[in-house]
Amino acid sequence: MTADQPDSHTFGSAQLTAAVLAHGAELCLLRAATGLDTLWPAGPAWPRHAPVLFPIVGRLRDDRLNHASKAYRLTQHGFARDLPFVWLERTPDTAALMLCDTPETRAIYPFGFRLIIAYQVNANRLDISYTIENTGEATLPVSLGTHAAFRWPLVPGTPKEDYALTFGAAETAPLLGVAGGLLMAAERPTPVRGRTLALAESLFADDALILPRPASRSVRYAAAGGPSVTVGWDGFEQLGLWSRAGGDFICIEPWRGMASPADFDGEFSEKPWLMLIPPGESEAALLSITIEA
Repeated sequence: MTADQPDSHTFGSAQLTAAVLAHGAELCLLRAATGLDTLWPAGPAWPRHAPVLFPIVGRLRDDRLNHASKAYRLTQHGFARDLPFVWLERTPDTAALMLCDTPETRAIYPFGFRLIIAYQVNANRLDISYTIENTGEATLPVSLGTHAAFRWPLVPGTPKEDYALTFGAAETAPLLGVAGGLLMAAERPTPVRGRTLALAESLFADDALILPRPASRSVRYAAAGGPSVTVGWDGFEQLGLWSRAGGDFICIEPWRGMASPADFDGEFSEKPWLMLIPPGESEAALLSITIEA
């Protein structure tokens, strides 16, 4: 990074401070005015905070993208989280960054794109907008996912089992899961009771919980009487929930797209759950994170 391209930017309001890295356009700090840090600090159990999943969510079978009779190696969750973005805006309460295709990205993902991520703090809420533009001459098959990890527990010393997720609507539909990073065909009964999911480490013994078509557009994470994090979304169609043994975090992940089904090994553009963006057009999605501390 040059002096004109710093590796991070801190911004916010009197109620909420955020910071974003140029590397991966990753949110790395979300701190309330009380001093409460809500994001996982990228500890040894999982060395990330809130990576951007692009141009795929999850894995492809054998990490192989098949397109027009050629095979490309594209690994889990894609490459955006591991590449430097260009700063478009840095103000006291905003940040915006951009990633475009390059010869290096086309060698593993043969499509033209522009990904713009814009952050803005409004009082105690962080708003994040995602815009994917098709800059190529063919249809752009693509997925986008968020992956914010919040400390669990939010307040040190509070038992993990005191925490729950409260959805905006009742979630009664069966869930999906993954094995080896690939989508399993079998559905599983939901552990959500009405609008409430009581959190326990055992929920994630078999990897992520996936709501393929959530009725909700928000979920609140809190223990009774304590601070809360509410995640809201628009333009995303699935919701992943994940934690890892030994990691004191819970990931709340709205997605637009999912991992390949375990038996899918065909033309990438025919993979289920993709966005298919025509040349010259774009797709957008929004995420909000509200902190009550």
